[in-house]
Amino acid sequence: MVDPSLANGGLTVGTLIGAGFAAVVGGAINSIAGGGTLVTFPAIVALGVPPLTANATNTMALWPGAFGSLWGYREQLAGMRSWVARFSVPSVLGGLSGGWLLLSTGQERFARIVPFLVLGATVLFMLNGPLGRWLRGRGAAGAEAEPQGGPFFFLAQFLVGVYGGYFGAGIGILMLAVLGLVGFTDIHRMNAVKVWGALLMNVVAAGLFAWKGVVLWPLALVMAVGAIVGGYGGSRFAMRVGQVWVRRAVVAIGMGSFLWLLVRR
Repeated sequence: MVDPSLANGGLTVGTLIGAGFAAVVGGAINSIAGGGTLVTFPAIVALGVPPLTANATNTMALWPGAFGSLWGYREQLAGMRSWVARFSVPSVLGGLSGGWLLLSTGQERFARIVPFLVLGATVLFMLNGPLGRWLRGRGAAGAEAEPQGGPFFFLAQFLVGVYGGYFGAGIGILMLAVLGLVGFTDIHRMNAVKVWGALLMNVVAAGLFAWKGVVLWPLALVMAVGAIVGGYGGSRFAMRVGQVWVRRAVVAIGMGSFLWLLVRR
């Protein structure tokens, strides 16, 4: 459950403003290079929100932004109905399982685990560039063969979904890895399917968090608005700033957040 001191009006104007600003920055970073959660999550923990509640609220606040990405990739999803369906089942089941696992963890235990989740997500973010280059190289080498599903694909995507429902930062790189292993080489098609999978994981996890009462709604709504504003601004600014510097900043924030959360324990 939400901390009663926060649920009963304990959220200050300063906390809301700070969270909204963090969401603007996170939304902009997502538009330019990805990794916005590595900014928004530590920021709202620093504002005094318990880590588990912060994670649930962050999930609720940021998932609507995936609709814009999905709309942008709509042409890439054409003719992929069977794969979208195959991707949906393990994503939904994994997202629900991960959300349930988070709620079963409890605030204190999650606070002990979360520094290492942030560290892992930062490492995944660092791997995004090399994996993307590998996938683009495979795509340039020849036409894409029919990707192969099967038990391996279902299990791998289910496990990604569990992580996505539990914490979520870095799920994009994990899904790209799974899609690459089952035979996808077209990075645009992969990104389209990835966005769909992430949307499903986050929607079912966010629904579970809302049902169980662990979402701080004023904070979630302010952050949702901030993420939309930041996403739009970031997309406009993306051509003027190098992704390399944004990625370096995200990695620095992620590593700094890991150390701060570790000491904070």
